[in-house]
Amino acid sequence: MNSKTDPNIVPTRYWHTLEDGRVQCDLCPRECKLHEGQRGLCFVRENLDGEIVLTTYGRSSGYCIDPIEKKPLNHFLPGTPVLSFGTAGCNLACKYCQNWDISKSREMDTLADQASPELIASAAEKLGCRSVAYTYNDPVIFHEYAIDVAKACREKNIKSVAVTAGYVNPEPREEFYRYMDAANVDLKAFTEKFYYKLTGGHLEPVLDTLKYIKHETDVWLELTNLVIPGYNDTEEEIEEMTQWVVEQLGPDVPLHFSAFHPDWKMMDVPPTPSSTLTKARAIAIKNGVRYAYTGNVHDEEGESTYCHQCGEKLIGRDWYVLTAWNLTVDGKCSKCGTPCAGVFEAKPGSWGARRQPVRLRDFAA
Repeated sequence: MNSKTDPNIVPTRYWHTLEDGRVQCDLCPRECKLHEGQRGLCFVRENLDGEIVLTTYGRSSGYCIDPIEKKPLNHFLPGTPVLSFGTAGCNLACKYCQNWDISKSREMDTLADQASPELIASAAEKLGCRSVAYTYNDPVIFHEYAIDVAKACREKNIKSVAVTAGYVNPEPREEFYRYMDAANVDLKAFTEKFYYKLTGGHLEPVLDTLKYIKHETDVWLELTNLVIPGYNDTEEEIEEMTQWVVEQLGPDVPLHFSAFHPDWKMMDVPPTPSSTLTKARAIAIKNGVRYAYTGNVHDEEGESTYCHQCGEKLIGRDWYVLTAWNLTVDGKCSKCGTPCAGVFEAKPGSWGARRQPVRLRDFAA
């Protein structure tokens, strides 16, 4: 039985008691209503002694140094390494989840690594990482842990990156993004039908999150759309989605069209043809998206960044390897001087495509 003396169990703020004695979790739009001892759909938030607690504080499914482009973030400290980690569970139920062994885990021994926020920040610094990413599963559900890690990282000038579906209620969302520096939000589709049938969620809260991040915070924002054949790949939907992005978020928010590969409960769906992604990218550019990309396929043109004014290749990419850099020290096109939207340093990083698992226990004092 869980106990509040367990260091991995911490109290949370976003809940209230209902008239029938159940406790409602107010973290995300699911608003799970829980009897004593019950856990929400995310599996990591539980009604314990009449309040909602997080049961996985300080525990992770593992740590890995990734290229920042893998998140994917193409306009945030390009070429630099990011220390990535996740926990277990998720507040959505995507039938095609490609991290289902983590996000749908019901075994706490999946969380093999344990680390304090201070240890994570210290390890990131020693490993030369410019940022820490909360990823693999959605950081919304380990809200308290992610914020504490971000606070510790901020003290060492290490940035925090949220890789998320954006399915969170307004009050916790405001607190969470106060401590984030960049986010890649998975805009899974642009129809309520898709969200309800394939994720168990709803579209509108995600759109609200996108508008909040873009217009109410200083967080650098990029979007990912996983294009699934037969489900969200029509030209009509991509037209509507990209028009909304430009109208509501502006032309400078990068949009990544990513290839689906069969997984979990959708093994019968074929992979996304690269031609579908190329067409989606073309539609986005036509509709005014200045930085549209293809992902999960080998496509140097679709992976690279171009000046929206003169067409100069600003950042060349071959998978996660930078092959060209034509930005000035202040982030402008070296040919015509037009600014490129993003968070850039004078020189790019040189991490490349490496993916390096690490054990944080090796960095403990």
